[in-house]
Amino acid sequence: MKNKFMLIFAILLCELAGVIGAFFTIPSIEGWYHELLKPSFSPPNWLFGPVWTVLYFLMGVSAYLVWERGIKKKNVKNSLLIFGVQLVLNILWSILFFGLQSPLLGFICIVLLWIAIAVTIIKFYRISKTAGLLQVPYLLWLTFATVLNFFIWIVN
Repeated sequence: MKNKFMLIFAILLCELAGVIGAFFTIPSIEGWYHELLKPSFSPPNWLFGPVWTVLYFLMGVSAYLVWERGIKKKNVKNSLLIFGVQLVLNILWSILFFGLQSPLLGFICIVLLWIAIAVTIIKFYRISKTAGLLQVPYLLWLTFATVLNFFIWIVN
């Protein structure tokens, strides 16, 4: 890892997405979200923060590994652009689901986010296998979150 500043920047940028999302999420946890009917497989609320912190860290490392391959290369630029889109969708989901208290809009957004992450994995993997693989835990967690979002939307 040649450029430690860019590595730290990439990680902090991803973690910032989590902080922005938390701005919309935290106020709804004890009120609106607490009152929702949730499926039996819904994890405890305390689990989400640590999981997302680790996932944002992995996302940052992954983005850095792609950036390191040469930002002037077209495939690197395109891959990081798609990564940026999924990061925005990640924040948007928190705004829609928690901020607007809309499981339906959240579900629509999370499906688009899932697609964007899948495309990111494919693009990143072609540039750096490690970068692509570092995104897989994110997609797995998001698959679970998509199912959870769907059930919350349906039963509420």
